[in-house]
Amino acid sequence: MSAAEEGGVFHRARGRTLDAFPAEKESEWKGPFYFILGADPQFGLMKAWSTGDCDNGGDEWEQEIRLTEQAVQAINRLNPKPKFFVLCGDLIHATPGKPWRTEQTEDLKRVLRTVDRAIPLVLVSGNHDIGNAPTAETVEEFCQTWGDDYFSFWVGGVLFLVLNSQFYQNPSQCPSLKQAQDQWLDEQLSIARQRHCQHAIVFQHIPLFLESIDEDDDDYFNLSKPTRKKLADKLIHAGVKVVFSGHYHRNAGGTYQNLDMVVSSAIGCQLGRDPHGLRVVVVTAEKIVHRYYSLDELSEKGIEGDLMDLIKKK
Repeated sequence: MSAAEEGGVFHRARGRTLDAFPAEKESEWKGPFYFILGADPQFGLMKAWSTGDCDNGGDEWEQEIRLTEQAVQAINRLNPKPKFFVLCGDLIHATPGKPWRTEQTEDLKRVLRTVDRAIPLVLVSGNHDIGNAPTAETVEEFCQTWGDDYFSFWVGGVLFLVLNSQFYQNPSQCPSLKQAQDQWLDEQLSIARQRHCQHAIVFQHIPLFLESIDEDDDDYFNLSKPTRKKLADKLIHAGVKVVFSGHYHRNAGGTYQNLDMVVSSAIGCQLGRDPHGLRVVVVTAEKIVHRYYSLDELSEKGIEGDLMDLIKKK
């Protein structure tokens, strides 16, 4: 049985946490570790993008299946094993109510069930997973299929927060759900301040910004200026060090005060010049170091020596 499967049921975050990481065992710093971050496997986008019909296209996804299989195989070969594998949203391309959604979901589940059972999966909701204007029904569908849309967990004294970024982009159809996440986040950030965790790290699909906190609103690839500033200030006040996102299908990012915004390119369809890839993230007592690898690089060469030295450092 793989880490993605438990008793024949796809493994999911429940109760706003991951049972793979019991808080009572993981709340204290234990030394350096690393995890793997991927984004946007988005089964179906490559065909849709190539035909110029992103709203209704996407009736083929063999390329994405092969790329995600390559990603999983590369991760399974890593030694030592990562603490977990996080996918930062847009798991599939077909939005709620669109054709091929069920088939894309089942194919992605099939691939993810081959992740090594010792490597838990952390799944983040994206706009294609719950819709650009999510409703209570689309959020519930995601939760039933993939697990909670927002939750927290501890690993070795580090607090990880998974957010539903669509609530910041367009909560018009589900304001009460957005309010519930806001209240929950305030509680989690209060815990981060009180517990003096080694680090606090956020995962969400849509970036706060692509390069600068003051950049123009994109209406799609970043959050609006007032929203991003309010959220960033709240995270900084609680000691959050870094936000990891996908969505852009290109590598990007910047720094606001002492908060790093890391935008990671896709496993699936590329919209820029980056290769299909994964990001290796090393967490030490002092810092968080990350590097993007193409799938071919990680498959053939593994993690480079300087990062391995950080992981093994006592």
